[in-house]
Amino acid sequence: MYDIQLNESGTRHLDITDENLQTIRKYNLFQSLVDSTGYVTEPVLDKLKLNIRSLIAHSTEDTKDLLDLCIDVVYHDKMKAYGLKNLLALYEDWSAKNPE
Repeated sequence: MYDIQLNESGTRHLDITDENLQTIRKYNLFQSLVDSTGYVTEPVLDKLKLNIRSLIAHSTEDTKDLLDLCIDVVYHDKMKAYGLKNLLALYEDWSAKNPE
């Protein structure tokens, strides 16, 4: 279990599981998510949400893992761009330590 900070003041945190990170890897959710500027903004979070909705809507497989990621992380009521930036950093670190 990992903990990410959701706001700059440090008053909001979210627990991220290995299963959440494996789901991100399975669906390549962060591939080409952030544009060339490298800034994580609210429109980037909206883009991620739309990408996930599209995957769920057009999938013929069981997407329970993707739905769990939505409920637990992406659509969390306190998730903002700052939290997504920290999630991206966690995923990058986790991915380096856990190669496929």
